[in-house]
Amino acid sequence: MKKTNVVCRAVDIKKTYWRGKVAVEALCGVNVEIKSNAYISIMGASGSGKSTLIHILSCLDSPSSGEYYLEDKLVSTYTDEELAKIRNKFFGFVFQTFSLLPRLTALDNVALPLIYAGVKKRERTEKAKEILGKIGLADRIYHRPNEMSGGECQRVAIARALVNDPKVIFADEPTGNLDSKTGAEIMEIFDKLNDEGNTLVMVTHDPNVADHAKRIIKLKDGLIENG
Repeated sequence: MKKTNVVCRAVDIKKTYWRGKVAVEALCGVNVEIKSNAYISIMGASGSGKSTLIHILSCLDSPSSGEYYLEDKLVSTYTDEELAKIRNKFFGFVFQTFSLLPRLTALDNVALPLIYAGVKKRERTEKAKEILGKIGLADRIYHRPNEMSGGECQRVAIARALVNDPKVIFADEPTGNLDSKTGAEIMEIFDKLNDEGNTLVMVTHDPNVADHAKRIIKLKDGLIENG
């Protein structure tokens, strides 16, 4: 069978939340393919379903119905333990709030996924230093989050997302807590990462950020308007 370059494939994905006895349809039958080296922005108003979609695509949540595949394997067939390993190895995550551990240095924050992956200390330290150097933080590796600017913290978060060589990097409003100049610098990093072959999927409400992507998916009321 011919191997495709589709990394993730969502087929007729629906997601229903219950608020008491009231059903809220967050996604109403969404179909998405993410190919290797894709650069995708997901946009939509608050309540459009974009956060729900990215949570399902990154295996942080499961659909109420429909099928989701990672490299042609149905995600619903994975055990909880297998899914935990996939989230650590298959995906990298960058959040608006950085989600760094405040007591850890930049180096230790970046190395954290490698601990969960069972990588030995010397190897994970070398890998974390390499990635931090790559994104311009070689001189900040022993600083803690409260000793760094917002832009530096987001760079650390990006380094942490990269350290396990993930198949897909998911970014949820990656410039949301940054000023416009710093946000532009972060987007330059994302552009470079995609040029180097990384697959990126980001949620954003900012059209200037979305325009960096090669493909824009717009959601409205749980359905894809275009993309």
